[in-house]
Amino acid sequence: MEQEFHRIKRLPPYVFAEVNKLKAEARARGEDIIDFGMGNPDMPPPQHVIDKLSEAVQNPRAHRYSNSRGIPGLRKALAGYYARRFGVELDPEREAIVTLGSKEGLANLAQAITSPGDIFLVPNPSYPIHAFGFIIAGAALRALPLADFDDDSVDFRRAFMHQMERALRHSVPKPLAVVLNFPANPTTRTVDLDFYGEVVEFCRHHGIYAISDIAYSEVYFDGNPPPSILQVPGAREVAVEFTSLSKTYSMPGWRVGFCAGNEKLIAALARVKSYVDYGAFTPIQVAATAALNGPQECVDEMRARYRERRDVLVRGLNAAGWPVAAPSSTMFVWAPIPEAFREMGSLAFSKLLLEEAEVAVSPGVGFGEYGDSYVRLALVENQHRTRQAVRNIKAFMRKACISEENSQAQKVAF
Repeated sequence: MEQEFHRIKRLPPYVFAEVNKLKAEARARGEDIIDFGMGNPDMPPPQHVIDKLSEAVQNPRAHRYSNSRGIPGLRKALAGYYARRFGVELDPEREAIVTLGSKEGLANLAQAITSPGDIFLVPNPSYPIHAFGFIIAGAALRALPLADFDDDSVDFRRAFMHQMERALRHSVPKPLAVVLNFPANPTTRTVDLDFYGEVVEFCRHHGIYAISDIAYSEVYFDGNPPPSILQVPGAREVAVEFTSLSKTYSMPGWRVGFCAGNEKLIAALARVKSYVDYGAFTPIQVAATAALNGPQECVDEMRARYRERRDVLVRGLNAAGWPVAAPSSTMFVWAPIPEAFREMGSLAFSKLLLEEAEVAVSPGVGFGEYGDSYVRLALVENQHRTRQAVRNIKAFMRKACISEENSQAQKVAF
């Protein structure tokens, strides 16, 4: 029987699946694949967080259904974090909710607020759920292309606002919301508070919501902590913000995230969640509370670890003849495909890199069509493995260069 499921038909084949299949086949043959593909932290959570989980799980009552909005203590801990980090005072009852990671929260918010045909403005390239969460919910998207803004000579704020204004003029009906993600996955771009101020002013003037994702707000290297959109006066009239413990405390598998801000959107998300889940396992929420309220030296150590890996990878790739810029935030390097390989596109280049250098990366096209000239490398391998990957890539590029020179020589000879 041929399946005609409407929502499934709107989802293209998962680009990363092709690389993952080749990676699995290579490992089955005994090849040692160095994997920069997925942003999956390789270090455990802080010991005091693990200890709190172990303690909490001993309570016989902890195994009952939890609270889909999140236990009160964890919501208060989130409010405390926003007060310390951003100077933003949240009402933990009306302006904060716990999610099963930011990915689930974004998808359920999309289900809560989307009517068929609603238009959402989404940067391209972007983290897949930022686009497909709304597509699954029945929305139409208008892309905000970001690929042309990588040149430092471009005023990113002005260019982004131009894209917003253009999208507004040409969208019928008017867009319901714009999705923001800074520090950005995959592009690693950061913005300042003035950028958010202009976005909030635009959204308030035109009656558009802003949905911000700051999952990487604590992974920064240059001494300038990325801001929150909620720091802008009046932002909570139009904005909500998602964040997560996955990267900050190396807790990706625990699935703890948050949404904070506009109480109307928080209430809508809470309504949907009350029907579809009972919240994260209570001991995990208790341990997550300990992460936010406890000692934060572990966060400094996390930053130092990713900074060291970033420096090894970026220096090595540049020395190998692959020019890449050092990101100031996130756990990724967003690398333009070397000129000699650019025409083949990111998926073919990712396959070639896997086959010839035994290095796995994420093809940029998996984050949107405007990412097809890039690949993303996650800083999830230790320094020793990263140096080995650089050596493999250097050998691959030298071999490719020799092959190209021989090919050119043969053309001249004939």
